[in-house]
Parts: sequence; C-alpha cells; structure tokens
Amino acid sequence: MREATVTRKTAETEISVTLDLDGTGRHDCRTGIGFFDHMLDQLARHSLIDLTVAARGDLHIDDHHTVEDTGIALGQALAKALGDKRGIRRYGHFRLAMDDAQIATALDLSARPWLVWSVTFPAGKIGSFDTELVREFFQALSTHGGITLHVDLVHGLNSHHIAEATFKSVARALREAVEPDPRLGDALPSTKGAL
Repeated sequence: MREATVTRKTAETEISVTLDLDGTGRHDCRTGIGFFDHMLDQLARHSLIDLTVAARGDLHIDDHHTVEDTGIALGQALAKALGDKRGIRRYGHFRLAMDDAQIATALDLSARPWLVWSVTFPAGKIGSFDTELVREFFQALSTHGGITLHVDLVHGLNSHHIAEATFKSVARALREAVEPDPRLGDALPSTKGAL
C-alpha cells in the first residue's frame, strides 16, 4: 500500500494531506485559495495520484504560508508513501503544451532535493493569486519530497496557462517516476543500495 497521510500544524497553518500513489487521480483539495485548489486538482488528475488536501491558513494576511506549507506536507506525504523506493522507475520527464504555454519538466526521486526553476510569468497575479507562489510551492515540494526537480518554460504568453501547464507537466513526470518498473522487480533503482 503506497499511501500516506501527513498533518502539519503551525501557528500560521493547519494542513492535512492524504495521498495514494496507485490511485486514479481522484481529488478533494480545499485550501481556501480557489486557483491553488484548481492547480492541486490538476496535479492529482494528471499524476493519477489520489489526493486529499484540507488546509486552514492565515489567508487574512496572504496566501503564502498556506501554499508553502501545503507543498511541505505534500512533499512529506510523497516521501512517506514511496518508502525505500524499491521497484520504482525513479526518473520522470514530460514536455507539456497548453495553448500558448509549453513546459518541460525532468525529475529524479533521488532524496537529493534541488530545484532548477526557469519559469517566468508575464503577470504578477492570476486573479488574486500571486504567481511567485507557484515557485514557492514547488520549492517546498522538492525540498520535503527529496526531489531533484527541473522546470523550464519553453514558451508562454498567458500566466494562467503557464501555471497550469507547469502543474500538469510536473504531474505527468511524477506519474512516470513513481510507477513500478516491471523489469526492476523489488530492486532499488540505484547502484548505491539506498535512495
């Protein structure tokens, strides 16, 4: 069972994340931030990871703490569900086009977090959502999920399309990386003997 639940409570936020790596992309994401919920739904749907997120945060200040802490909890849940990572493909990549936007993602579930972020947004906001929070989310996910994550904007004119293409591209790369490799069996995808 590659499932996990993580609860994170601070003075700023209270977040619960439950996921199932072998799901069908079912999602119930409620953070109080409409656009962010939409992006989390895309992440679940296109990774085929069942995802439930319940978050309460200090939205009267801004969205930052809720978005970042959701990334932290989701990364922790992902790492917990993967366990020792025996039998997974480990690597994933996907180049995704959405209207004017094209995003290229490559990732490694290496336990060595690193984010290479080459994504810019023409607008500072999508509705009331700060576009800089997209990077903050993926930084937290990478750090706490132990993911080497490279995300590159190839083309893009519309900030909404760029953000959505980013979540979908990462989702598809993640789907590939967490999948069991039928040729690997129960072995670790590493010559080191540990990930």
